[in-house]
Amino acid sequence: MATPHSMTNNLPALSHPDGSPIRALVVDDEPSLSELMSMGLRMAGWSVAVAADGPTAVKTAREFRPDVLVLDVMIPGFDGVEVLHRVRQFAPEVPALFLTAKDAVEDRIVGLAAGGDDYVTKPFSMEEVLLRLHRLVQRSGIAAQDSAELVVGDLVLNVDTRECTRAGEEISLTATQFELLRYLMENPKRVVSKSQILDRVWDYDFGGQANIVELYISYLRKKIESGHPPMIHTIRGAGYTIKPAE
Repeated sequence: MATPHSMTNNLPALSHPDGSPIRALVVDDEPSLSELMSMGLRMAGWSVAVAADGPTAVKTAREFRPDVLVLDVMIPGFDGVEVLHRVRQFAPEVPALFLTAKDAVEDRIVGLAAGGDDYVTKPFSMEEVLLRLHRLVQRSGIAAQDSAELVVGDLVLNVDTRECTRAGEEISLTATQFELLRYLMENPKRVVSKSQILDRVWDYDFGGQANIVELYISYLRKKIESGHPPMIHTIRGAGYTIKPAE
């Protein structure tokens, strides 16, 4: 099992433009989960506050002014959806990640419909939670970022201009191809599963149509590996990874 320290090793360092730490409010009534998430985020240099019920969460949010919320849907007092509704009244732009039960599809739908930006299901990988929170903060524009470019070997992707080059040669990508390549390049040398790709690139579960991932991986390979050594690798039974060409 990954430790909080190992989870943060490959994450980009994030902070406000003035150098102050990113603030996260974790709302969950399971102390062990709250502590694990808090530990991982603090090791990444974030400031963390914790609440275990709805009323406390809203009160803490008013005082702490978090940059991102981590909300368990089912908490005492009132639920995470109501917490988000009340917090958005005084912090309308704050992004939120919902934690839902594994089979509670209704919770995911309600959470996203209420304005949630992302969700993970329990039991979950802490590494995935930390990666998703980093991405939420990066997308929100809260954090200062040193570069808009993702670089893996001789492959460069500019997330602002949406330009892609390999060995200096321009590569044209569709919107979906860009998002797929971006997700892979945000996780260099890390294996990402088909379900993770579906969830992040297409934002919902394709069910039995997971072969859509194989199709788009094939499209990407043709574009970025034509005339070059391969970079995208299939890990049988696990998923895909991108790494510098050998």
